[in-house]
Formats: sequence, structure tokens, C-alpha cells
Amino acid sequence: MFLRWIPWKWLLRRTAERHGFVDPFAVLARLRQFSQPSEVAEPMELIRAGAVFHARGLVNTKAIQHNLDWVWPYWVECQFNPDYHGFVPRAFSFSHINLTHRNWTVVGLPDHEHFAVVDPRGLVTPLPEGWSLDCWLIGKDGKRLLPARAPSARQSMNRDGTPVVETILEEDGLSLVLRTRMSIRDGTPVLEQEVEASGREGDSLVAAIRPYNPEGVQFIDQINLNDVIVTIKSEDSCCVDLGQRPEAVHMAHYAEGDVLHRIGESGRAHQVRCRVGMATAAFVWQLGPEGRKSMRVRVPRGKDREETQVSGLWLRGRTQVSPLRLREDADELWRKARADCPRVEVPDKRFQELTEQAIQTVLLLSSGPDIVPGPYTYNRFWFRDAALMLNAVLAMGQEERARRQIDRFGERQRVDGYFHSQTGEWDSNGQVLWILRQYHLVSGGEVPSEWLRQAGKAVRWIRRKRQSGQRPPEAKGLLPAGFSAEHLGPNDFYYWDDFWALAGLRAAGDLLREHGQEVSATTAHTEAAALADDLERSLAGAFHRRGAIPAAPLRRMDAGAIGSVVADYPLQLYPADDERMGATLEWLLANCLRRGGFFQDMIHSGINAYLTLDLAQSMLRRSDPRYRELMEAVAALATGVGDWPEAIHPRTGGGCMGDGQHGWAAAEWFLAIRALFVREDGDDLILASGVFSDWLRSGGRCSFGPTKTTFGEISIELSAQGDKLDVLPSGSLHRQPARILVAPPGYGETLLDELNAPVTLHRA
Repeated sequence: MFLRWIPWKWLLRRTAERHGFVDPFAVLARLRQFSQPSEVAEPMELIRAGAVFHARGLVNTKAIQHNLDWVWPYWVECQFNPDYHGFVPRAFSFSHINLTHRNWTVVGLPDHEHFAVVDPRGLVTPLPEGWSLDCWLIGKDGKRLLPARAPSARQSMNRDGTPVVETILEEDGLSLVLRTRMSIRDGTPVLEQEVEASGREGDSLVAAIRPYNPEGVQFIDQINLNDVIVTIKSEDSCCVDLGQRPEAVHMAHYAEGDVLHRIGESGRAHQVRCRVGMATAAFVWQLGPEGRKSMRVRVPRGKDREETQVSGLWLRGRTQVSPLRLREDADELWRKARADCPRVEVPDKRFQELTEQAIQTVLLLSSGPDIVPGPYTYNRFWFRDAALMLNAVLAMGQEERARRQIDRFGERQRVDGYFHSQTGEWDSNGQVLWILRQYHLVSGGEVPSEWLRQAGKAVRWIRRKRQSGQRPPEAKGLLPAGFSAEHLGPNDFYYWDDFWALAGLRAAGDLLREHGQEVSATTAHTEAAALADDLERSLAGAFHRRGAIPAAPLRRMDAGAIGSVVADYPLQLYPADDERMGATLEWLLANCLRRGGFFQDMIHSGINAYLTLDLAQSMLRRSDPRYRELMEAVAALATGVGDWPEAIHPRTGGGCMGDGQHGWAAAEWFLAIRALFVREDGDDLILASGVFSDWLRSGGRCSFGPTKTTFGEISIELSAQGDKLDVLPSGSLHRQPARILVAPPGYGETLLDELNAPVTLHRA
């Protein structure tokens, strides 16, 4: 209690002044003036994550630039190279972080929380934020194939059975082929990398243990070798099975420099300790008479974790069950996971591969106890990403997967009804209520009574939140100023939050009414009507001032206005031809495109795949053909494996923000492809309205499905012959649409009386 009487602010201010620092409280006060007054300056969760992120960046600052004779990850080799167009000067940078090539690909198993990532040059990081394994080829004539420094590489994904990331590197007559997968051995997940080296007899294949990952330095304190087993002691200690006894072994600590420079020396090391935490090791094999060498390196997973599994659901400390033992092989796990997912067949094989990869990404990122938007940087939970990704999970027909995720939402609901993932983000309650309703409509069945209780509490929280605090007249009745989605800008009265709240209130009212909760339903609908009135007044003033809908009532038009597009897609709060939304879309397309994609110049400072696809969905809803240009731009920005980072550097084409494989982006790609074939607009079911016209040339055939909709399960096939187009929709409905409209571009519109009714159309 006595601590409250200590003048902490005065002490900190005097200490800062005594040591020549600026007054921290004066600086904070100035910073807050850039935002609208808010009860939360910035979510503590993001401050904590940022502190950890930049702590590694500070280590990078000390470790990397003074040791550029080391082999560093691909992003460092590019970003620190003054001859590279993505070079980033370091000068007064507070920390050195990956800003140009935030790209990696997850390997894992469906419904099992064991992720590893592979960078664009085949560097493998087996454990979250851990050390990495790299493979080199050293020629006896002095030539070297170091993947991170290779001028080019080809990377692709083989999805036959267990997914395999294949990286192919060739330089100066040397060749490396790296195939990385997560498999199962003796019931335990195991990361495997298969290596094929080609060169000349006497060249050396090297497996190197590296104290870094795609974010930067990760300490290794000690490395031991016992025959073929390497033990690595770090924050996450583990073992590596080399599979073959190395012919030479070299190890080095920080003061000795990179182990790279010891290859070719005599001797055979068995252990190294490094007080700095920068231990390195190189295990060497000679290429045979044919100039070839193959090997397989394995890293067992899961044995150092207290994880258990019951019916595919991960539990931590909530029940006692048997230790995890996998009874099926990886191929069988993947076959079962993909069995109910939609299949797409289109003439554009790139689009087809991207869709298959998007499905795979969403399956993996929804495999753990919580659905997460990324395997690495964003391997944590947000309601925002969860709701939007679960919308895709439902459309994939994965109802049980969605249900087990939604079942955990209640653990994050506070006593006052707030669904908390990040403090100060007021969009979460609306998102949860919306996805609860989506689940109910897609499943066609009852929802648990616990969900209804949570929905009622969430509605009451929105009502109280709208009534709390002070508002300028332009924001009367809106939710308080908050941080919201971080790419919108500083704290403000964001329309994004209110659009979600309005959609959530309406969804909750319908859901509660259909389950006999009349009092709570009336509260939700009454609150929705009041919020809609307040929103209309605010939007009318903003539209009059700006000619479009800005991010917040008093904001000028900027890239943050992308948040207001949520009212159109996916929420459909207004008709497709709404004048205000049309003007907003036109402003964004005219002012915010780079390389054909939406460039978010606040925070992300890169081209954003999922926001570009949101624009495409809105253009498709308006029957504006520019949706295709947006989708093709996103396809062109995908990696060779078929992934998108959260934001893409407009010059390097690599990731510059967030996770290197973004789940929200994958979900939106899948939903955009689905919308070409099947989409819901209010109570209408619309088929084939976005299928590209050149996919329907004579002899062309394409199909999609089965996909779950809010009306039921649907598949559709289209085949063209001459000027005729045969459309075959099929499936079963549990709710009848107001209209079933078939509208392929170039063939006019046709109404169907029932779903399972083939129709032949003629080119208009």
C-alpha cells in the first residue's frame, strides 16, 4: 500500500534530467496528442511482443554487422548488401530486423501443433524461434555453393501425400536439392530434410548448425556430437540425427569466428561451448566417385513438451490423458484432413496450385489449441484473424475444426463480456458474434447454450461501451477511440470497429431469437438499430466532407480507409450498389495501388494480399470486372511455394511486415476463388458470377466444390462447347435462398427453381 505514496513520476523525471535524457512523460504526452483520447494508449500485448522483437533486433545489431564474413540467413545477405536493390542502411537504426525478406514456409502435420519453417533458400528452423540447419556444398577447387548467398533458387511445394518443400540451388557446376517435410517415426513427429548434392568427386557436403533463424540471432550455448547424434543446448535444447557418421567435424565458438572458415582443416571436434551463445558446427561428407552424395537429417519433435491430444484437440494442464502417440503415418493424416475440403479445377494451373496451398495453410494454422495467423511471428491468437480465417474453415466444410476453435473463445471472454485478445481493440465482440452466426447458418443446427450465454454478455458489453466516455459530435454513439486493427493508424473512433459491432449485434439478435432467447434477442436488435442510426449520422457528415468513407469520422482520406470496406465485404451491411462504398473503393483504387495490389503505407508499408483480395471481393459484388486484375496481382506476388507474407516489399517482392506465411491471406485467397463460383449475397445464392471468361472458351471446363454455404453444401461444374455453356450445380440445401442466380460473365443471368437443375446457357 505504501508504494502508492512514492512519487514515481517525479523520480523518473528527475533521474532522466540528471543523466541528460529527455523527460519521458513529456514525450509520451506529445505522442498521445497524435491520437484521439482513449482509455488504452496501445495494447500491452503488442508492446510486450514488440519489446521481444526488438530485443532480438538489438542482438542482431551487435552480432551481424561486425561479422559479415559469417554466412548469415538469406535476408541478411540481401539486406546488408550495398549492391542489392533492397539494401537497408543501418546508421541510426535502433535495431536490425528483417524488413526485406520476411518469407518462410511452414511444414507440419494436420491437427498437431508441431511447426517448423523453411526460408527461401532452404534454411530450416525446426523449433519456434530456435536455431537453424543449413546445408552447403564446398568444392575442392575453392568454389562454394552457400544457399544464402546463391544468386537464385527454385522453391516449390509437392502436395502429393505429405507436403514437401523442395529447394533447388545451382551455381558453378554445384547443385543442392533440399526436400523438407514433417513425418512420423515411432509415433512421434519428426522434421526431416533430405539432401541431394551434385558436384565433383572430393567436393564436400556440409550440414551446419547455425545460431540464427529468419528473424536473426538465436543463441546456441553448446553443441555435442555422439556418433551420429548432435545435441544442441540452447533455450530449446534438442537433438539432431545426422543419419550417417560424418567424415569430418568442425566446431567453433564466437571468438574463433564462423565454422565456415575451418572446413578443410584437419581434426575432429566433438564438443564446443560458447559463452556468447554463438556456437557453430559443421558436419562434412565427401562426394563419391560420381560426384554425388545423399543424406537425410532428422529432428524429433514433441518429446520436450507436455502436450497431449484428445480427438484432435490439444490440451494443456486441463486433464490427464496418455502421452501423445500418433498411430497413423503422415500421408494418412493428410489424406483424412483433405478428404472433405473443396477441390478446384481451372485452366490456370497457378491459380489452382495457389488455392490448394491456401487450403493447406489454413488447415495447418488451425491445427493447434488456437487458430493462429502465422507459424512464427504471429503464432499467437487474435479474434480478428480467427473470425476471418474461421469463415474460410467453415466454407471448406471443416465444421468440427471450427467448432473446437469457437469452443475456446469463452476462455478469453472477461466477466464484463469483452472478448479479449488485445486491449483496446474494440472490434473483437462484433467479430465473435458474427462468426457464431456464420457457424449456425453453415451447420444448419443448434449451437451450444454456452455460446448463447456468451453472446448475450457480448451484446451487453457493446451497449455499455457505446455509452461510456466522451465523444466529439461526429462520433456520437460510436464505440470509443481505440487501437483497433494496427494498420489503420493511431487511436481513433474507427468505423471498422462499429461496422463489426453492427454486424455482430444483428447476427446475435437473429441467433438468440432462433434459439428462443427472446429478451436477449430484443436487446441485440434494439442496440443494433440505435448503432445503425448513429453510424448513419456520422457517415453522412464524413461523406459530405470527404466524398468517401474515411477510416474514422474526423480523418482525411488515407490508406486506413481500407478498414471501412469491411461494411461491404464480408459484412454486406449495405446494398452492392451503395454510393458511398462505391466512392470509397474508387478512391482506394486510384490512390493506393502498387504493382496492382493494395499498398498499405501505414505500419505495414507494403503491398497487402488479404486487403487487395477484400477489394476484389467488393468489386465482384458490384459486377466490376476489375476484380480479376486485383486477383491476378495477388497471384503474381505469391512465393514459389504459393504463400504470401502479411505485407510485401514493393521492390524486393519479399515480406516486409508480419509473418512470412500469413493465414489471413491464405483464407482470403481461398474465399476469393470460391466467390468466383459460389457466393452468398444476402438471401441470394449466386453461382459462377466471377468465373473468368477465358476459362469458358470452347472445350474449357472448370469446377469447384463441395463447399459449405449458409444455405447448404454446393458443388458446381461448368463446361463450354462452342457458344454453349453447360452449368451443373449440385448439393443439398438446409435453407432455401430467396433466389438461385446463375450469372457467368458473357452469358447473362438465369434463375433456377432448384439447386440440382442443370442449365445450358448461350453466349450473349
